[in-house]
Amino acid sequence: MGRIQMKTPLVEMDGDEMTRILWKMIKDELLLPYIDLKTEYYDLGLQHRDETDDQVTIDSAKAALKYGVAVKCATITPNAARMEEYHLKKMYKSPNGTIRAIMDGTVFRKPITVKGIEPNVRTWKKPITIARHAYGDVYRDVEMRVPGPGKAEMVFTDAEGHETRKLIHEFDGPGVIQGMHNLDKSIESFARSCFSYAFDAGEDLWFASKDTISKQYDGRFKEIFESIYEKEYKEQFAQKGITYFYTLIDDAVARVMKSEGGFIWACKNYDGDVMSDMLSSAFGSLAMMTSVLVNPDGKYEYEAAHGTVQRHYYKYLKGEETSTNSVATIFAWTGALRKRGQLDQLPELVSFADRLEKATLQTIESGKMTGDLARITTLDNPVALSSRDFILAVRDTLETL
Repeated sequence: MGRIQMKTPLVEMDGDEMTRILWKMIKDELLLPYIDLKTEYYDLGLQHRDETDDQVTIDSAKAALKYGVAVKCATITPNAARMEEYHLKKMYKSPNGTIRAIMDGTVFRKPITVKGIEPNVRTWKKPITIARHAYGDVYRDVEMRVPGPGKAEMVFTDAEGHETRKLIHEFDGPGVIQGMHNLDKSIESFARSCFSYAFDAGEDLWFASKDTISKQYDGRFKEIFESIYEKEYKEQFAQKGITYFYTLIDDAVARVMKSEGGFIWACKNYDGDVMSDMLSSAFGSLAMMTSVLVNPDGKYEYEAAHGTVQRHYYKYLKGEETSTNSVATIFAWTGALRKRGQLDQLPELVSFADRLEKATLQTIESGKMTGDLARITTLDNPVALSSRDFILAVRDTLETL
């Protein structure tokens, strides 16, 4: 049989360390033999970002907006140690943060469930999707060390030059100050993305913040969500038999732990960052969670929810065998290929993405898996495979489908 032909390229964003190694294995073994893969390639490896002064990250995000579908490998966000290790010109910002800001998207993260990897929370029967706002909060904050006694104020100067001041604190000694912001436009995009995603998925939508304490900041999120729901989505939700539910973030956490799952939980940026890791761990592994950035205009960027697996990469460089879980990265590719197939009306590409996901899960359910899953599975006598051998086992299963 000939390879599946694509009409429109995917935007391919290559990454760093062990996930970069897995990226090539997945393409070579699971994609290129079956698909005439067309991609607009961008190397977001840290060294190339440094060579281009991070312009490559900006270009890749703009390409994602142009072509509508992107797939991204995990990347390094450098700290001081990484800056020294890679001899960087400067400490670059998070590539994900840059891409999210340009695409103005919402991140949806959903656990990949498979027989033999049981959730730690016994009531959970269905996956819980986290919708994370991808703008503002502490990720775009301004911070200051206070050296000693003094007065800290928040000042807003409007277009006519009028000032509004609020006292933050009268310091009688050293301390710290943090300033955060958000935009109505971004919150509105976040809300619409969440409501649209929930409608398409046919699942209830929860939103949680702390408006009882943060009456202006969190209160604005609550107001915008309620307004957009009432005006634009209430009737649609009723017709589909799903609901929108608002509660405080602490109440949401308590409810989530006793729920059956099967809903979408919208969170502000920091809450979503923390809760998505909690959910992925409780469902089994961070390497078993999908992540897709959805732009309100219908542009998509798929990636794994985890990082570059630095520890395994150092072992790999020494020639040691690793058993790195590639499932979330495989599902990043299948998510992007499925969406490309849907947008371009290529049912064979959609079908291939479905089969590759099925083959990946069937391989695990047959007892063949990477070491992280072998340690937590309820299946009898699991076989822990190396990084490459697991991908080859998935290919064997794929051939049978």
